[in-house]
Amino acid sequence: MSTRTGEVSRAVVYSTFALSLVGLGIAAYLTFTHYEGNKFLACSTTGLFNCDTVTSSPQSYVFGVPVALVGLVGYAVLVVLNSPWGWRSSRYSLHLTRAVIVVGSMVFVLWLVAAELLYVGHICEWCTGVHVVTFLLFVIVARVAPNQLARRSGGA
Repeated sequence: MSTRTGEVSRAVVYSTFALSLVGLGIAAYLTFTHYEGNKFLACSTTGLFNCDTVTSSPQSYVFGVPVALVGLVGYAVLVVLNSPWGWRSSRYSLHLTRAVIVVGSMVFVLWLVAAELLYVGHICEWCTGVHVVTFLLFVIVARVAPNQLARRSGGA
């Protein structure tokens, strides 16, 4: 997935950029519904799947900030970091920031899934979409980041 110079393949660049755009779109939708009311949520409200219950639960806030807004800001940053220009950058700090944000996002997603299942007792389909996108980004970035960061820092 990477070349001898530490650059990543086009597949990595375009897939992470596309995934970041999808994540941004879902997070924007969830943020909109948070502020404009759950009447705009297009998902199930019965049984295990219940977006309304999940997105209005106490667990839908972190330090008083809506989780949807955290996702929107996070994905806006990832769109830039995972853009073709972001991947081509020679700035080590940018590539390190990408890896840290993706790993941190995955940890946050694990907490959110646990909160949905253990505290709220319901699952939100839209939130699950963001969780899947985050997991896919984690897998891709975790595969290329060690080699890329080692080469860009002067190691290996």
